[in-house]
Amino acid sequence: MIPRLPTLPLLVLIALVLAACSRGDRIQQAPAEILYERGVGNLDSGNFRNAIGYLEMLEARFPFSNQARQAQLDLIYAYFRNGDRESALDRAQQFVRENPTHPRVDYALYMQGLINFERTPTIVDRWLRVDLDARPPQSTLESFSAFQQLVQRFPSSEYVPDAIERMTYLRNRLAAYEVEVARFYMRRGAYAAALNRARYTVETYPEAPHTREALEVQIEAYERLGMRDLAADTRRVLEYNFSTRR
Repeated sequence: MIPRLPTLPLLVLIALVLAACSRGDRIQQAPAEILYERGVGNLDSGNFRNAIGYLEMLEARFPFSNQARQAQLDLIYAYFRNGDRESALDRAQQFVRENPTHPRVDYALYMQGLINFERTPTIVDRWLRVDLDARPPQSTLESFSAFQQLVQRFPSSEYVPDAIERMTYLRNRLAAYEVEVARFYMRRGAYAAALNRARYTVETYPEAPHTREALEVQIEAYERLGMRDLAADTRRVLEYNFSTRR
């Protein structure tokens, strides 16, 4: 029996598959410059998934090239915009760890701070009556730490102004958390522990709005512990700093 020839649609399908395989082979053999150009092109057009594919391919095939180093930074942003916060954070931390003297470490630190900042509770939590001050502030601490490193190490960085604004918000959140913990200890009669947390709040976040509450906790804790002189001294500090701010 004479074999039947493939029909036209099947021939077209085969041709398309072969063409796709050919394009895939060409990409696999492309130089670093082409892979980086493709990655950035997709990044600029908002196709973050494709951008990640090209940039990761570049990094795997040319790990020591100049393009690969830049691709590591671009991957932080690509993962972030693609909604993969964990991978973006891992990439940012890895870049800071492996490239401590690179001129763009400031960007990696900023992204570390920004990613963790976005994990902090939002106003939606307040609508749901979540007790924000009682939450363990791990992401808040990590965000504040990254921004603080950025400001200290790269004071002239373009990211510093935004980092400072975010640090102010985070500082207030951390101070609020410490006061809440101090009050928790007070309610349970652990006055020494409450005193330590309140004193830590005043020393670490002196400009935060919750400093006044921290001083009030200190006064009560001193009185409960029978330290009348220290309670009186702290009351004078409270009155001096806050009596005219009512």
